[in-house]
Amino acid sequence: MVTAGIDLGARTVKAVIMDGSKVLAKAITITGFEQKQSAEEALNAALKQAGISRKDLAGLVATGVGRKVCLEPPISADREVTEVTAAAMGAVSVHPAARTVIDVGAEEGRALRCDEKGAVKDFVINERCAAGAGTFVEAMARALEVRLEDMGPLALKSTRTIPMNAQCTVFAESEVVTLIHERTPKEDIAKAITDSMAARIASMVRRVGIEKDVVLIGGVAKNVAFVEALKKELATDIVVPPEPEYVGALGAALLAAKKE
Repeated sequence: MVTAGIDLGARTVKAVIMDGSKVLAKAITITGFEQKQSAEEALNAALKQAGISRKDLAGLVATGVGRKVCLEPPISADREVTEVTAAAMGAVSVHPAARTVIDVGAEEGRALRCDEKGAVKDFVINERCAAGAGTFVEAMARALEVRLEDMGPLALKSTRTIPMNAQCTVFAESEVVTLIHERTPKEDIAKAITDSMAARIASMVRRVGIEKDVVLIGGVAKNVAFVEALKKELATDIVVPPEPEYVGALGAALLAAKKE
């Protein structure tokens, strides 16, 4: 059975085409102002890569912050599921021993515990402040005049620990500006930013409880310094699957093959 999953996130749209448990294709596009158009572009790119058309899909499930627009034409998804539901299913698919899943995307961070079938047992969401999500790192990278993808490697060069007390992006950016004026090395500021974010996410994870194996997904999982900082905060190993940004869409595609 060929199915598709679309994860319409705040920053990017991911689409995955599957045949059973095999990934046939995947695609990613930037989430533009026209969310429907962005979702259509991602889905069409994945379909083209798989060499099939929309009518060949036996099921299509949408997830992500913009999932509801995918229920409308031109996507016309069969149904939508929450990011938590898709993350649990996707994480167990890529790492069967996953029992705690941490999902940090552009807009919010989530932590959940699930069973061996990918069913959610409990979850918590950090949606009150961007300081626990990817947009926080993005804003700080702009303040440092550093490319987003360079923030992780830069932070790993630091051997200093600088506490960052600000609890929101606006005040944190002001704190970063102060550190810049004090001529604090960029790598030390990058580490302070990463450590601050890891501490916030770790606090959220502790609220839901830690059960091994712990799997980290979402775009922020590609930040190597964040992964190391989170491991230290939680005092546990963390599994980061290949292409962690696609796990939500993968979970949605798997759920498309299941009855509600």
